[in-house]
Amino acid sequence: MASLNTFLIIFTILILTFNNTPSHAKVKGREFINQIIQGHNDARREVGLAPLEWEPALAKFARVYSNERRRDCELVHTPNNGFGENLFWGQGRGWSGSDAVAGWVEEKQYYDLGSNSCSAGQQCGHYTQMVWRGTKKVGCAKVACHNGDTYITCEYYPPGNYVGERPY
Repeated sequence: MASLNTFLIIFTILILTFNNTPSHAKVKGREFINQIIQGHNDARREVGLAPLEWEPALAKFARVYSNERRRDCELVHTPNNGFGENLFWGQGRGWSGSDAVAGWVEEKQYYDLGSNSCSAGQQCGHYTQMVWRGTKKVGCAKVACHNGDTYITCEYYPPGNYVGERPY
């Protein structure tokens, strides 16, 4: 844990040092962050969990990975990155952080806490990562793919979705 915290601190310092983002992009970025945080924390509040905090270093990691997916916009997870991860793809432009979070929250209807499982043929791992009790931080990024579609990546620390464990 200490080595990851040290990495995140150094990574954050480098990001802040070299951040030359124009002010209009910062406003849009703040809106995106607010959408992500509000959506996650609304879902967490519903099940009695503490809110997540935005982590700029996780957002930078998400941005780097999202940029790698620009060429194909495929929903392929990063291999063994040490974080939890949710991916969103939307056809065309105009998709928001709220849209991605809402799509993941929709999976709640398929999750059964009693059996700690998803309904047959359904996904609920995006939702359970959002509400994983041990997760404290989130960072996300949104990019436009070369084909004009929207790709959103969220990274979570500590990660969740451990087999046999309940999210909350």
